[in-house]
Amino acid sequence: MMNPEVPIYHNLQPLFQFFESFQNLSSSSKDRIASICTSVQIPKNKDLQAIGHTCRTIYFVKKGLCRIYYYKDGVDITEAFAFENSLIARVESLFTGRPSKKGIQTLEDSVFIGIASPALFDLYDQFPEIERLFRKIFEAAYVETVNRIENIQFHTAEERYNDLIKNSPDLLQRVPLKHIASYLGITQVSLSRIRAKY
Repeated sequence: MMNPEVPIYHNLQPLFQFFESFQNLSSSSKDRIASICTSVQIPKNKDLQAIGHTCRTIYFVKKGLCRIYYYKDGVDITEAFAFENSLIARVESLFTGRPSKKGIQTLEDSVFIGIASPALFDLYDQFPEIERLFRKIFEAAYVETVNRIENIQFHTAEERYNDLIKNSPDLLQRVPLKHIASYLGITQVSLSRIRAKY
């Protein structure tokens, strides 16, 4: 059963450890970020954010696994996966304020820390280090997106599969093959052929 978002002021250590991999924050900045965080629990195979929803929350995956997905010609396509200790948001909607054509769905029972983006952006002027932190996070996400596009452009499906398994070795145990195949841009039959080689 889905729990409503409720304010939390503790148990944010994994989130702040993630932040510290980009930049150290002062206690006052941490306190202000904590004040705009919520705890969100979503069961397996449910939408964290539905298609057509305007994204106003950045989510940190505390436990579980989710994906960004969309439909093309009636086919369910996976754009990205997010595992524990990573952020997920539909950035194109977050920055434009327009409804997204993509959704976020859990693939396991999951726990998230939600950061309200309007409140976060309001903190930028008062806390420049928070603005620097999220600039670095969004820059890293942009580079990751470019790398994924280039991976599709310049590498074979087999090379993309090997790269995916190398970076996320437990993916096959946690994600249905149909989602892995659509993420790689191939059919499930093609994915089975590639896997049969190993």
